[in-house]
Amino acid sequence: MNYMLALPEIFLAAAGLVLLMLGVFLRGNPTERIAWLAVLALVVAGVLLFWSPPAGTQTAFQGLYVVDPFGRFLKLLVLIGSALTIIMSFDYVARENMRRFEFPVLLVFATLGMMMMLSANDLIALYVGLELQSLALYVVAAFQRDSERSTEAGLKYFVLGALSSGMLLYGASMVYGFAGTTSFAGLATAFAGTQGPIAIGLIVGLVFVIAGLAFKVSAVPFHMWTPDVYEGAPTPVTAFFAAAPKLAAIGLFMRVMVGPFRELHGEWLQIIWFISVASMILGAVAAVAQTNIKRLMAYSSIGNMGYALVGLAPGTPEGIRGVLVYVAIYLFMTLGTFGCILLMRQKGKLVEGIYDLAGLSKTNPPMAAALAVFMFSLAGVPPLAGFFGKFYVFYAAVQTGLIWLAVIGFVTSVVSAFYYLRIVKVMYFDEPTAAFDRSPGWSMNAIIAGSGLLVLLFLVFAGPVLDAAQAAAASLFPS
Repeated sequence: MNYMLALPEIFLAAAGLVLLMLGVFLRGNPTERIAWLAVLALVVAGVLLFWSPPAGTQTAFQGLYVVDPFGRFLKLLVLIGSALTIIMSFDYVARENMRRFEFPVLLVFATLGMMMMLSANDLIALYVGLELQSLALYVVAAFQRDSERSTEAGLKYFVLGALSSGMLLYGASMVYGFAGTTSFAGLATAFAGTQGPIAIGLIVGLVFVIAGLAFKVSAVPFHMWTPDVYEGAPTPVTAFFAAAPKLAAIGLFMRVMVGPFRELHGEWLQIIWFISVASMILGAVAAVAQTNIKRLMAYSSIGNMGYALVGLAPGTPEGIRGVLVYVAIYLFMTLGTFGCILLMRQKGKLVEGIYDLAGLSKTNPPMAAALAVFMFSLAGVPPLAGFFGKFYVFYAAVQTGLIWLAVIGFVTSVVSAFYYLRIVKVMYFDEPTAAFDRSPGWSMNAIIAGSGLLVLLFLVFAGPVLDAAQAAAASLFPS
């Protein structure tokens, strides 16, 4: 069974149960203490992830669970995203009457589900990890029970999430029916050297599996939940949605497509091409009319997942490396941006309008500078990190002859620059409105400053990130 391979997940599961019991028995309101302990648990899980890591790729639990550099790379990003999101939520939770210890515990269990997703080596293990993540996310989306918007967001996410889970499970059952196995290794063997036409039922099953996974990354046409949930959910929850679960879902997408279904690349390339193009176009066009910054970031995330899928479409190690670099950069751009959004508070009340940022360069120059860096990076302006993320995925597409996919990505990137630069224009050229309240503490400022420096000085860190992404991508393509 080799339980040591799954030590980070086992520790995180035990820590979540212990935190749950501590929350019940500690006197007073232990929310902040439980939250810091949750952050500590995520840090320890990250240490265990790289403590005596196994060489190469190894499996456990009769092949249901796999450990490789690809999984470790994305798990580390997920743990970082989850820990920073919990820290970012402290002030919001205290101010918005959300001081309930279950909140950080649910985020721990959601993170556990993401880590299981990233190590899934079987369609059943994939589904179990996905549902563990999703059940926790349904609850935190509606965690602000006194808010109609939050309750509506949780309900929409639950209903549409349940539909997507059903589609995924139906697709997995059809794949099993035609291939006779749910194991990724077994499926890869079954499809290897396939001669003649592929069974239509298998293609239908593959389409349903892709549809279920596309919902989790909010790719068009399965994006309909994203703007409403992003706007309605508590802002720290929106930040969490935009960071960690997106990374885990795109990682699972890559493992499934280039693992068991690599031999069917000709069949799934058409689907990935379509949802990638549709996501980039919708993300670029629909965000132009938005005045709520959380809805704008929702459409931005749809577009960004479209760019990530550009790297998946070639099905090559270079493409996977490009996606890994892209999502690593995207994590810090997103967390920094939502850190700034969480500071948009006037007289104790949160504001979410883009035009509430008017004149921010005069009333709060450091925050305006940080948000400008994130907006320029999201727009793909060199030499910021966002430019290199897009460069690597477009380059991988061009290398394999998917030139039109890269061209469409470039054009939509130029269009999307409009609404990112509009925010910069509002901050630097419009007349100031009421100033925002002072920042509540050092932790939020540290996260924004750290993310900003990573985005601004990516060239300094590019070497180690590219090397790690290269090794991670190579592990998906055993010779």
